[in-house]
Amino acid sequence: MQIQPDDIIKFLNNESEMKFKSELIDLLRKRIDKLCFEECQIDRIQCTLTPLCTRRFLLKLRIKNDLKLEDLPKFCYSVHKGVVERFFRNKTVVYRPYDAFLYLIDFLDVFFHGDYRKLNKYVSFKNWNEAFKIFDDRIQNRNEKFEYLLTDNYLVFKFGDKIHVIFLNEQYVLCNANRENIPDLELIQGVCKLYSGIYFPEVKMRQEHSKHVEITVKVPYDVLSKISTEPSIKNDSKADHYFWNTFWEDLNALTQYCDEINLQMDINQNLEITLYLSTETNVYDEEENPVPLRFRDLRLILNFINRIYQDYYIVWVE
Repeated sequence: MQIQPDDIIKFLNNESEMKFKSELIDLLRKRIDKLCFEECQIDRIQCTLTPLCTRRFLLKLRIKNDLKLEDLPKFCYSVHKGVVERFFRNKTVVYRPYDAFLYLIDFLDVFFHGDYRKLNKYVSFKNWNEAFKIFDDRIQNRNEKFEYLLTDNYLVFKFGDKIHVIFLNEQYVLCNANRENIPDLELIQGVCKLYSGIYFPEVKMRQEHSKHVEITVKVPYDVLSKISTEPSIKNDSKADHYFWNTFWEDLNALTQYCDEINLQMDINQNLEITLYLSTETNVYDEEENPVPLRFRDLRLILNFINRIYQDYYIVWVE
């Protein structure tokens, strides 16, 4: 019987002799280097069409661990950057580069070509006035469609339905965020604020110390009072159909991703729906550890908030 991946993980977790651990890790490192530098990118057709690591995840391993361009298989990285650019330009790609990592200057080259050298300097030195002038000029005068938001440690962009995150301290960028884990509450709140400013500006949002991001969306009493008291009535309204048939299913689905969901009536008999978000979900892996919140999970939450706001709050206000 051959050694299984779980056997290696157990050995690394349980072995007390550091020398043995180091030797095993060194064997793995050498194998990765051989795969990248000698077996994959040496064959440029193979590296372009069928890289030997799925979606080039070994580039992510290197970039996220602060390795520089000279430490990467350069041809592989150039193809990787090209795939991100082609996807951004809506051109045909071999695979969709979700959760793709680029160095800061390469991200700026792809998404802001023409200004990327200036932006690289401004962003690197956090000269936000000059950087924002360029972004705003592109939006207002060049008809480029994107939104952005700055937090202490991140600069978040939204191009269409794609989210890209600059990690300011690390100087790398997560492009087309999807299945990647969200590392902290600051980034959760940053993405939520970006969406809020675009789609639901009147929704209440706050970060409760280091525990949660709280988002509260309201269904006004005037909407609630018009909902039928009985299900399955002919010619029922849109609100009847949603609140009798879909609303509770939506809430039940969101319980997987929210620490808590609280429903209560305020003093004016409006329904307040408060979602409490953290970096962990209520889903558990095989070892009973909570699964981290991912960008696509957060998108589901934001879609729910947007639906309630657009369909049952804006209509009431208007």
